[in-house]
Amino acid sequence: MNTVQFIQTTPQQLADLITEGVKNQLSELKKNLSSQQANDDLLTREETCKFLSIDSSTLWAWTNKGKVKAYGIQNRRYYKRSELLECLKPLKK
Repeated sequence: MNTVQFIQTTPQQLADLITEGVKNQLSELKKNLSSQQANDDLLTREETCKFLSIDSSTLWAWTNKGKVKAYGIQNRRYYKRSELLECLKPLKK
């Protein structure tokens, strides 16, 4: 069994270190889970409009301009959630 000694560390500092480590691990796990789920989701046109909070005419224009990529089966259109998230860019302040 390994032993760890904390010299000149208060109980509060130790608790803060543990809390920070757990938060980091949970955040990383959340990112991994959401990216795995996002990669598998196909959205319809209606779901995509709702997801992006845009009108269907805007989605049509963005698709024609190549801003978002659509996938089709016969006359149905689908959009990958992961690709929609990748299209989002941070704004400069």
